[in-house]
Amino acid sequence: MIESLRIRSLGVIDEAELPLGGIQDAELPLGPGYTVVTGETGAGKTMVVTALGLLTGRRADAGMVRRGADRAVVEATVLDDAASPALVEAVESGAELDEDGEKSVLYLSRTVSSEGRGRAHAGGRSVPVSTLGRIGEKLVAVHGQSDQLRLRGAAEQRAALDAFGGTELAAALGEYQDVFSRLRAASAELQDIQERGRERALEAETLQSALEEIDRVEPQPGEDEELATRAQRLAHVEELREGAMLAHAALAGDEVGESTDAVTLVDAAKRALEAVDADDPALAEQTARLREVGYILADVAVELAGYAESLDSDGPAELAAVEERRADLAGLQRRFAPTIDEVLAWAETARERLAGLQDDPARLEALTEQVRQLEALLLEKANALHALRAAAASTLTGRVDEELHALAMPQARLKIDVAPSEPAAHGADEITFLLAPHPGADPRPLGKGASGGELSRVMLALEVVLAEVDPVPTFVFDEVDSGVGGEAAVEIGRRLARLARHVQVVVVTHLPQVAAFADRHLNVTKTAHGEGQSGFTTSDVVTLDTEGRITELARMLAGQADSEAARAHAKELLEDGAREARQRS
Repeated sequence: MIESLRIRSLGVIDEAELPLGGIQDAELPLGPGYTVVTGETGAGKTMVVTALGLLTGRRADAGMVRRGADRAVVEATVLDDAASPALVEAVESGAELDEDGEKSVLYLSRTVSSEGRGRAHAGGRSVPVSTLGRIGEKLVAVHGQSDQLRLRGAAEQRAALDAFGGTELAAALGEYQDVFSRLRAASAELQDIQERGRERALEAETLQSALEEIDRVEPQPGEDEELATRAQRLAHVEELREGAMLAHAALAGDEVGESTDAVTLVDAAKRALEAVDADDPALAEQTARLREVGYILADVAVELAGYAESLDSDGPAELAAVEERRADLAGLQRRFAPTIDEVLAWAETARERLAGLQDDPARLEALTEQVRQLEALLLEKANALHALRAAAASTLTGRVDEELHALAMPQARLKIDVAPSEPAAHGADEITFLLAPHPGADPRPLGKGASGGELSRVMLALEVVLAEVDPVPTFVFDEVDSGVGGEAAVEIGRRLARLARHVQVVVVTHLPQVAAFADRHLNVTKTAHGEGQSGFTTSDVVTLDTEGRITELARMLAGQADSEAARAHAKELLEDGAREARQRS
């Protein structure tokens, strides 16, 4: 939830005139619980809602910037579990979190320049405003006079109803989605086989011909490289034979020119050292080395003789056979892959693909039956899900209607239409929240059949009921008490306090009955400076203590903060609020 909010140069809020003097920002410690914002008309209390709207990605314009300022800045400190949806979204968007004990801290900011340009930051990183919006929608739900951001769309309404339905509905939805996923996969494969039958047959024919060609040649792994080596040797057989024979003669022949062969010379040197190495141990090591060299020379001479004999085969005929084989392999390489090993790999893949294509008739029959069975099962799961949603809708509307009656809308009725629709990933139901604000009125979608104040109260009733199962960390209500007073206002305050058992609630109000139930009371005051065109107004936001709350509530009650009767009534309201708070704790 939002731990603190900082506003600078937004609307009438500029340099807050606090007791510390000249502080540029108005810092609002919003904390957990129920926070109320009050003030005289035009003081700027709606700027709190505007600031939170900016942090949720709302559209900004230069008109929001305080006259004479170059930019408006809104900053928030969010304190929550790292696994909370808002912080997870922020981290996935590149934001960095700080740690504060067991909680994580996220810093958000939005800047709007006097030219209308803006910037957004999350966790110290510059982000698109749309990213700030995605984080904000998981963090704050704003219900204002002009718009209701939460539960505004069919997807949100369906998700709220499903969450209210509890674990049984969640399990039914999971079973439906599993069958839907399987049906979609089977249907896609069946459609592919049916629509591409001719293409698949041609593909199978092409693969069969290619594999027959490869099978005729019967290439072996690495055969192309092995044959290249053999061809190189056979093409130079005479040179190789002559070189081997000369080398053999030099090593072990009777004579090479006027010199004796290398083996004989080394042996003579060895015998000469053996005759004297007993007299000097230093020569014994050299004798051993010459003995080893003699063995090596003799082995090489034998191997050269064998190599020369191996070249006595029919070289030209063998070379012709090798080149013919290489030509066959080269044909495969030109068609299928650069190397024989890759040709063999291609053939293996092609055989698997061909097996699948040749199995089309049997596969077509099996898939047709599978799709039929899955369609029947999906209908069964969809009907079960529909029944649970209808039951949840009935219970939810009943509880919301009770809340509406207490919120000065005794004739209002909420209707949740669970209508059959084409099967989709979320089910085979179209969920629509409808409101009939008074008898005789046809139920209409939320936002189309009620005034702004009525809609705010409808949303409050919904949020109070849904808060235990589908909460957003912070709820903001702007003038939720519009058009009501007396006992109805008290009930609005009481229900806002009940909502604050589960989430953070921020309310902008002009009714003392609503303000009295708050855990924290913020007061926005304005001060005029100068007169005429050169004059300007600044606003300050302060947290009221108990005496300050009595004075503010008295002003809201009677317009006179020093009225004893109003102050007595204010104290009574605060006592009622305190009793509600004790019950919450």
